[in-house]
Amino acid sequence: MRKIVLMMSVSLDGYIEGPDRDISWHRVDDELHRHLNETVGSMGGLLHGRVVYELMADYWPTADADPDAPASVREFAPIWRDLPKLVYSRTLTHVDWNSTLVRAVVPEEVRALKEQPGGDLALGGAELGEVFLRYGLVDELRIYVHPVLVGRGRPLFPQSDTPTSLRLVESRTFGNGVVLLRYEPTP
Repeated sequence: MRKIVLMMSVSLDGYIEGPDRDISWHRVDDELHRHLNETVGSMGGLLHGRVVYELMADYWPTADADPDAPASVREFAPIWRDLPKLVYSRTLTHVDWNSTLVRAVVPEEVRALKEQPGGDLALGGAELGEVFLRYGLVDELRIYVHPVLVGRGRPLFPQSDTPTSLRLVESRTFGNGVVLLRYEPTP
């Protein structure tokens, strides 16, 4: 069975973006980018919320056309374009680049998707991640902790009165100080 893997970058103080959706503090160097290319390239598809989809669609469709772009960037553009994507949005009217528009998270449909053959599915987006977590649909969390304190912005996880236990399955430190923490929910 395929897994749904929530993949997000976060500041050390827990934010996925600073004020005004600022993500300029992300520390993505060539080593981390190559890792992400390999990781995302092995996935069977992408599950994007509207904000993540629009962010990605603004850059990746033509990023490999820039001869000055680093090799890791030129390599990721076709990975993103070619992977099948489900874009969850109540407001978008059209999506491109091997994408399918989905209006709502229906747990039974997501469970059926997990039963289909193919690689794991990468989930991106704070609001979408929150919904998938609430329904118990996330099988793994890959959190990339960047060595920066943002101070304020959008937190990765919403406030909750219910603790969720996780089991650490891997940690990896990159040369730029970013730390990957892989967790699985415990039953």
